[in-house]
Amino acid sequence: MNTFEDIQLKIKEYQTIIIHRHVRPDPDALGSQTGLQKYIQAKYPEKHVYCVGSDEPTLSLFGKMDSVDDTLYENALVIVCDTANAPRIDDHRYDKGNYLIKIDHHPPVDNYGMLNYVDTSSSSTSEIIFSMIHAAQDEQLINKAIASALYLGIVGDTGRFLFNNTTPHTMNAAATLLEQDIDHHDLLNKMAEKEPYLLAFQGYVLQNFQLDEDGFCKVQITNDILKTYQIPPNEASLFVNAVAEIKGLRIWVFAVDEGTEIRCRIRSKGIVINDVAQAFGGGGHPNASGVSVDSWDAFESLAQALKEKLS
Repeated sequence: MNTFEDIQLKIKEYQTIIIHRHVRPDPDALGSQTGLQKYIQAKYPEKHVYCVGSDEPTLSLFGKMDSVDDTLYENALVIVCDTANAPRIDDHRYDKGNYLIKIDHHPPVDNYGMLNYVDTSSSSTSEIIFSMIHAAQDEQLINKAIASALYLGIVGDTGRFLFNNTTPHTMNAAATLLEQDIDHHDLLNKMAEKEPYLLAFQGYVLQNFQLDEDGFCKVQITNDILKTYQIPPNEASLFVNAVAEIKGLRIWVFAVDEGTEIRCRIRSKGIVINDVAQAFGGGGHPNASGVSVDSWDAFESLAQALKEKLS
């Protein structure tokens, strides 16, 4: 694994830096991306640092992405945050730069970077960015904008510190970020807020999950359901953990028909499920993974493979 010092030397070398992350961004993808941008800007005010990718309306508190002309990539350093495999990188110009760095905490799928920093022991890529700042003794550069982005990224990938990827280092990082006197109550409330119409859909999910006696649960959101509740697929997927508090639950899969594919988000309580996701062309963490299938028949095959983990 390359070191933080190697990353810092590349950041110092380039005048233009473009930061990418994965499609369908979650708080950690955006937190690590924008937190890294703001850190570099604080350390090197003269540099041009951009965040690219599609805007995610449900996470607008992270701010809007930048519009970057193709020509800016010619002599640029490109950094991709929180993305294990190249096909999931948002904005496929990521390989058009002069040098490419990958920073991630997922089990590695593609080492697509010229420099790859992957630490699967970190709760989140946001925690890795904090660790890099700490290693460079740059904590004095952390301002409210940096702290807010990284804190929300850590909160998002630890499930508000409920998941088993929360470590003493994670809590120390969060505590240091809170020293910036960020309004974390307000930030967390904003990140959790949902439009009123979404609660009707949540009601549907809670009334229509399918739970087996062995602790396996599946939720199937078809295109007809999306139309009935007038909800886009990305917002429907916000409810992947709506069933997480069911007593006896061990593995669950939340599947949403996105038109061209059925996106399946898989979660578990202490049971490794990313091997099943990988077998179906996906991937992720041992207890939180994802995969896309092309039909509901394929989804049933995936569900059966997950149920077999409980045998």
